[in-house]
Amino acid sequence: MNIIKLEEESKRNLLELLLKRSPSQYGTYTDTVNEIVENVRKNGDAALFAYTERFDGCIVAKENVLVTEEEIDAAYGQVDEELLGVIRKALVNIRAFHEKQRRYSWFDSSEEGILLGQKFTPLSKVGVYVPGSKAVYPSSVLMNIVPAKVAGVREIVMTTPPDRDGKLNPAVLVAAKEAGVDRIYKAGGAQAIASLAFGTESIPKVDKIVGPGNIFVALAKKAVFGFVSIDSIAGPSEILVLADETANPRYVAADLLSQAEHDEMASAILVTTSESLARKVNQEIDGFLQQLPRREIIEKSLDSYGYILLADNLEEAISAANDIASEHLEIMTKDAFTVMTKIRNAGAIFIGEHSCEPLGDYFAGPNHVLPTNGTAKFFSPLGVDDFVKKSSIISYSREALEPIHEDIIRFAAQEGLTAHGNAVKVRFE
Repeated sequence: MNIIKLEEESKRNLLELLLKRSPSQYGTYTDTVNEIVENVRKNGDAALFAYTERFDGCIVAKENVLVTEEEIDAAYGQVDEELLGVIRKALVNIRAFHEKQRRYSWFDSSEEGILLGQKFTPLSKVGVYVPGSKAVYPSSVLMNIVPAKVAGVREIVMTTPPDRDGKLNPAVLVAAKEAGVDRIYKAGGAQAIASLAFGTESIPKVDKIVGPGNIFVALAKKAVFGFVSIDSIAGPSEILVLADETANPRYVAADLLSQAEHDEMASAILVTTSESLARKVNQEIDGFLQQLPRREIIEKSLDSYGYILLADNLEEAISAANDIASEHLEIMTKDAFTVMTKIRNAGAIFIGEHSCEPLGDYFAGPNHVLPTNGTAKFFSPLGVDDFVKKSSIISYSREALEPIHEDIIRFAAQEGLTAHGNAVKVRFE
């Protein structure tokens, strides 16, 4: 990995480099994606099925686009019993964590006849997109479906691309069934996003689309935003480890590589106050690379987006971590909990040397759908709140309105909205 001194210029250059990984930077694909979206919007199933044959190499039609219970039952027979047990254990933790995020409607009233409040209503229908090309992620299936179920979403539909034989990954099907999905469709890419956004003869229109995907999926979600809600425009995965001289270099190296293996554009950064640790981490990385099957992907990731930043002191290191606002942030310092209190920007924070990032990916319970590309400065992890909407409740009696009605009329007059003022005035004529 590149070892550089942490200075304002080096930090600025790194931030610019990381931002180039954002899907928003890939405008060359925009026209292609927009054409796909518009075609599906106009022609529904016909366009969807044609694109499935073109991009996925298999024939899907109205008769087989919906996954049957028989196909799901067959998937259970193909999934290892131990893996099924792990999925069910993870589900318990994920569900328990998200249950604590439940929000309830509230109302405040006064003796004057004023009632104010907020009403929480689950979304009616949500679409979950699951990728199916380079890698298969049943863990992401759980992370996207469970908070929607906890929120009380009435119907959850999932789309995922089929293989050339028209089949879906068994682990993905089993994870979706265990999490509580209602319907699963064989559809992938930008065409699946468009189908969920506008509806086709086979796939229902949803209120919100969530789930990761490649650049075409990301740009399609961007294109349909406004017609439906979306979770975010997710970029490549990233990790930042904040460490001092007390950190175990072998643990640090292993955790950096755990994200670098995702794809060539993943980012792995170590910010440390110890030059000795930096060099030991690089040595450990070289050793791990001799063993890991995804070596080629990891090496490309580290060559392009792998950095070790040497800070003069811990405060400078913390400041850099907040500026980078990483998706995953691990803290391996002498007083990790105190450092955590100074972190303002991170998708998920892992505290201590045994709280490795894969713990969050698979098992601990917090959601692993996290803000990327610096958006942790203003976005949060996927959660129950993403699947509910809020309505304000306002109720005034005549006695409560009377003493303030002239104030409202005066405010409306200042804005030139006389009909607003009249709506209050007529109640006291």
